[in-house]
Amino acid sequence: MQMGMIGLGRMGGNMVKRLREGGHEIVGFDMNPESGRDMDSLEALVGALKTPRVVWVMVPAGVPTESTIAKLGELLEPGDIVVDGGNSKYTEDREHAASLAQRGIGFLDCGVSGGVWGAERGYALMVGGSAEDYATVLPIFETLKPEGEYGLVHAGPVGGGHFAKMVHNGIEYGMMQAFGEGFATMMRSEYVTDPAKTMASWRSGSVVASWLLDLFENATKDDPTLHNVPPVANESGEAKWMVEAALELGVPTPTTAAALWQRQDSRGAADDILRVVTALRAQFGGHVTKIDEIATH
Repeated sequence: MQMGMIGLGRMGGNMVKRLREGGHEIVGFDMNPESGRDMDSLEALVGALKTPRVVWVMVPAGVPTESTIAKLGELLEPGDIVVDGGNSKYTEDREHAASLAQRGIGFLDCGVSGGVWGAERGYALMVGGSAEDYATVLPIFETLKPEGEYGLVHAGPVGGGHFAKMVHNGIEYGMMQAFGEGFATMMRSEYVTDPAKTMASWRSGSVVASWLLDLFENATKDDPTLHNVPPVANESGEAKWMVEAALELGVPTPTTAAALWQRQDSRGAADDILRVVTALRAQFGGHVTKIDEIATH
């Protein structure tokens, strides 16, 4: 099918690559003229698409997403669909959907996980919105997801996709924190001579085997102690939103909260735990923090 993609950065650009390889016609726009964009404005992108249109927004959450969706509301027509694939807060989705619905435009929120490896491995997609709009965009989702049974879910109504992605990221925080704590404990012990090699051994046969451990081995191949990795890990908001939502729902989330506090503490502390978290974020998402940037935190 044909679709417009707004945002051709680290995630959007790789998604376009996978979609085109899957046979879809993708028309791309980005503010950066060096992005490989097909169109140089939103107006040109909308004009290049056949009706009914599907436009995927893959720009940073907050003002960039807000302004882009507002502009699309002015440019699109009844029957068109907007997909927000960024990390917007789930409460904002209903506002976007209501605003677009006044013009007869559909809206889907899609949580996307897969980072810089997604073009090759596929993306885990969590979608919120109506069953009708979901069915319309399903060929796109099917191409973006990994091969096999899993990796795609219609999580619920509008907001459900980003709510699921928020919870996903909260779990991710806790998993990386646990790996970091285990690594730090072995680093200070006289009983384990090679903590990195020990953790890498868990990649097969262990109940904690995971893609995060695969990425950990990548990160430690040339730096087994991770001492060249800055002990600073920023938080992008989802874990904070999850803790807030859990408090409102009466659900205790001590693991996610502890991982969130640890990341905030990292802005002024050196710790092997955060070296692991930082290294893993660089591996799966390209979130690179340089040693000389620590002083700015």
